[in-house]
Amino acid sequence: MNMTPRQIVEFLDDYVIGQKDAKKIIAIALRNRYRRMKLEKELQDDIMPKNILMIGSTGVGKTEIARRLSKMMGLPFVKVEASKYTEVGFVGRDVESMVRDLVMASYNLVKQEQSDKNKDKINEYIEDKIIKKLLPPLPKGASDEKQADYEKSYEKMLSKLRNGDLDDLNIEIEVQQPTLSENANIPPDMAQMQESFIKIIGMTNKSVKKEMKIKDAKKALENEANESILNIEDIKTEALRRAENEGIIFIDEIDKVAVSSGNSGRQDPSKEGVQRDLLPIVEGSLISTKFGNIKTDHILFIAAGAFHISKPSDIIPELQGRFPLRVELSSLDEETLYKILTQPKNSLLRQYKALLKTENVELVFDDEAIHEIAKIAQNANESMEDIGARRLHTVIERVLEEISFEASDRSGETITITKQVVQERLSEVVKDQDLARYIL
Repeated sequence: MNMTPRQIVEFLDDYVIGQKDAKKIIAIALRNRYRRMKLEKELQDDIMPKNILMIGSTGVGKTEIARRLSKMMGLPFVKVEASKYTEVGFVGRDVESMVRDLVMASYNLVKQEQSDKNKDKINEYIEDKIIKKLLPPLPKGASDEKQADYEKSYEKMLSKLRNGDLDDLNIEIEVQQPTLSENANIPPDMAQMQESFIKIIGMTNKSVKKEMKIKDAKKALENEANESILNIEDIKTEALRRAENEGIIFIDEIDKVAVSSGNSGRQDPSKEGVQRDLLPIVEGSLISTKFGNIKTDHILFIAAGAFHISKPSDIIPELQGRFPLRVELSSLDEETLYKILTQPKNSLLRQYKALLKTENVELVFDDEAIHEIAKIAQNANESMEDIGARRLHTVIERVLEEISFEASDRSGETITITKQVVQERLSEVVKDQDLARYIL
């Protein structure tokens, strides 16, 4: 990924409103990874990533920034939730599995890239396989005339196949049944046990004959074509290299495993254990995976949490020290909520307009109505729990509930949402605070 910090911020601006400090810090951290890879090897090894801790209420954009980064970067990226992990010895996922998730994401990324590069070869393999099922094979020692006829028939069939004329024709093909050992996201010790078990009982990849339409057969043969044409060992090697040097792990809900000193007696004892298990991975250690060992020294970790109950200082000091860059995301005011409704490429209002457009209903929002929606959402956040932009979903759903229900009966209409409509839909809820707590 060769994007400048400014380009990264500009991309995020299309989807996440505000939070300039968070965007800037992340953009610099990502650019530094690109800069590091251009240095000589000896210096590369000494430059460690500056991990980031994002602090802010729910719904202010932490997860959305991570989600957009994963689509933008083309780098190995996984988002995990700290609360899903348990200390070693407890039932649940151990923290090393997040690194294996990253390697798997890297493998899928590299494999998809190689697939795209070899798309023509893969398509030729699939087409050849299907056509040879449709045409009777030439007998050995066939004459030149028969060979020429066969080639003409092949070309005609190929043309029909590519035009989709044969899509609904049924065909019987052999499809490989994957074995248990092909699950690359399991601990390596378990994978070795499975492989040993498979050898003992003599279980290998079995081909099963299945009858299906040709359009489905094309998809069913994709995996076989990939395995035949792509160099899987090279893909595994490149996947490990990328995960090691370019990988990013976004750990959400880090506050859920922070142990508050004032309430330590009531805390889950495994929470601090999760932090201590996480420490060697963030500091740099060797983790074994299905595809080989990976050093975690140069993986970038971005942690995020609301810290409503606990504080960043409740994280164990050793782990705090491994997240030197901290950024606090600001709460969303009325004006920011208005911008969230109107500016992003995938804004909520555009989503609802597109949904109702499928029913041939034109949905129009007055500017005053949008301001009113933002105002009500802001007031609800102030008087109740602050859930940021997520409050907008609830408010808009309430405003459009009847319209969405009746949309299929109102085909061809243009429906305008005014400030008065918003107030009518929400007046009773806004007046009654107890009701608002349940509905908004």
